[in-house]
Amino acid sequence: MTTALSHISPPPCRLYIGTSGYSYTEWVTAGFYPAGTTTDRMLALYARRFSVTELNATAYQLPRAETVERRRRQVPPDFLFAARLTRTLTHEIDFQRWPDLALEYRDGLAPLVQTRQLAAVLIQFPPTFDRTPIHRRHLAALLDALQGLPLAVEFRHRSWAKDRVLHELEQRRTTLVVVDGPPLPDVFPVWEAVTNPELFCVRFYGRNTGGWHSAKPSRQFDYGYADDELCEWIESRIEPLSRRARKGILLFGNHVRAQAPQNAQRMIRLLRRSGLKVT
Repeated sequence: MTTALSHISPPPCRLYIGTSGYSYTEWVTAGFYPAGTTTDRMLALYARRFSVTELNATAYQLPRAETVERRRRQVPPDFLFAARLTRTLTHEIDFQRWPDLALEYRDGLAPLVQTRQLAAVLIQFPPTFDRTPIHRRHLAALLDALQGLPLAVEFRHRSWAKDRVLHELEQRRTTLVVVDGPPLPDVFPVWEAVTNPELFCVRFYGRNTGGWHSAKPSRQFDYGYADDELCEWIESRIEPLSRRARKGILLFGNHVRAQAPQNAQRMIRLLRRSGLKVT
């Protein structure tokens, strides 16, 4: 007796939970890393507890293949990386040179592409990147230049919150990053749309309303999530997102005093209690 394909349930969404960055010396003081841990040992220790991390260094300088390969060798073969796109392609755009920089960026991530350990390229735009014609053209050209990589776009200006933007991302199978942050009127809303059935991505910044516009990360990202806040996210957003994508990555960026790894570990326990598949 055969079973109709239409009756076969899709495989459960695999969830990967981690933090935005892993190399914080204050995490030694906070007790996440053992006393005396040096930065060169942090990634291997981190990978014992989490299945994904965000590479922050790639936001400030183009990745080099040899450096990326060294990091890759410190983790298990099923460990994943999400790499931020370099600021010269998103924040400080040189409209003459950026295509060459995009090529260099691709080359630098080649080791992760070859081993299928690149979960996403996080294309994070600043609050000043509004939906003007010049910015719309740049976004389209940038997505073309990076085509073939697992792309995830994070908008911070409200003008991008349009159905036509979602439609374009869907056509390109590009992930819209869902962000949890302070509920302020000037930021991009929490829009839990799945624009790529292969991947959804959530970044948790914390809800420090008073420090959000501070130039000091120690103020901006100083926030610890309570269990009821994480449970609300699971019930109202993560569970629905998981039904519409094959893979999801959840990254905590509230790194002050090691609140990010603490919240990430708690999220793993709560997700498993909810019956979701955590890798």
